[in-house]
Amino acid sequence: MKHLSKILAALLLLVAFGTAHAQDQSNPWQISFGVNAVDVYPTNSDKAYASTWFDEYFNVTDHWNIIPSISYVAASKYVGSGFSVGARGSLNKIDKLGDMPADDLSHYAIDGTIKYNLNEVFHLGMFDPFVEVGGGYTWVDDIGAGTVNGGLGFNFWFTDNLGLTVQSTYKHVFEDYGVEHFQHLAGLAIKFGGTDTDGDGIYDKNDACPEVPGVKAFNGCPDSDGDGIEDAKDACPNEAGLPALNGCPDSDGDGVADNVDNCPTVAGLAELAGCPDADGDGVADNVDDCPNEAGPADNKGCPYVDKDGDGVLDKDDACPEVPGTVANRGCPEVTEEVQKQLNDYARTILFDSGKSTIKSESNAVLADIINILKEYPNSKFTVEGHTDSVGSATLNQRLSDARALSVKDYLVAHGIDAFRLSSKGYGEDRPIASNATRSGRAQNRRVEINLVK
Repeated sequence: MKHLSKILAALLLLVAFGTAHAQDQSNPWQISFGVNAVDVYPTNSDKAYASTWFDEYFNVTDHWNIIPSISYVAASKYVGSGFSVGARGSLNKIDKLGDMPADDLSHYAIDGTIKYNLNEVFHLGMFDPFVEVGGGYTWVDDIGAGTVNGGLGFNFWFTDNLGLTVQSTYKHVFEDYGVEHFQHLAGLAIKFGGTDTDGDGIYDKNDACPEVPGVKAFNGCPDSDGDGIEDAKDACPNEAGLPALNGCPDSDGDGVADNVDNCPTVAGLAELAGCPDADGDGVADNVDDCPNEAGPADNKGCPYVDKDGDGVLDKDDACPEVPGTVANRGCPEVTEEVQKQLNDYARTILFDSGKSTIKSESNAVLADIINILKEYPNSKFTVEGHTDSVGSATLNQRLSDARALSVKDYLVAHGIDAFRLSSKGYGEDRPIASNATRSGRAQNRRVEINLVK
């Protein structure tokens, strides 16, 4: 008895040291405490009080020595592959040696243990059997002897950390004065020493996310929105959603996740990013300027129109307000009759003698010319100046150039786009009548406005 305090102190130091250095495995440490019983009878020894192997092995009342208090304490550390090493201290009183009474002999022992967990092979869950070997030193009435030990036992875990432990160990001594005996143990076992950094109840060793609180179903990884999809695989970890949509919600039930749905509150089509298409033209209603009329995408979902009814859609019609021809991009074509009328008007334009200044009397005919040109907004024309042969060719060329340019500038100043007009003088080179007569020379002094083809 006097050595028990030393035994307990040694065990506590062992536990404290191991705890400080064993924080990388789930519950690697186990301590147990309870009662022990010593039985010398079924040991097959040559002592007078012994009998054959396991004879009356369970004869508790006749052969077992038990004291009604905690009489053993043990500590062990898991070292891997099913093996644990540890130490155990126990005390007892021997008042019977087999069938022979004894005078309350003291019994105390300290043992080293190597334990193998059979669940490494059998996987029995809460039932946790083991085999144990080891050695130690036992004192009976202050006479000590070394022992070699072997035993069987089991733990039954009520929780991950607390359980019942039961064990029977045979201790063999080699000295003649020693006492071979069985020692039976029953008590509580406590496992501890595992690290749970994030406090989620899953030890770091088994926690795939050891620094973030999580759930057991996902090996310690979180499911922030509680939708049954772990955050690492959840495209919307903060919004409860559907497995089929990688954890994202679908508010309008159209099969398109809200995070990629351009119309999340209105059921739509997957090919239109979750937006509806009321007119079925392939343009989503939210970008369709005509959501109830089918039309092409390049016209913002609206149908093309042909305002002037000439068979050329406005989008292709260079003259959408004026009927024209397909060949002339929807603009009216200048006919020979129109061309003749233009030149009939142009030849009546009057200039000051020998100059390029247009006389005011010509304003009316110029207005008629302008009206005709406006009817053909897609057509281009050249204003040509011509003279008779009176005077030098050089002067006639200059005069024809100037008069053609003067008419062009007048037309531009009165609303005809400059890019539609060009001007050129031909002098006396292109007569349309004989310069030998007065009437012929009068016809040759002219301005023409001709279509550029």
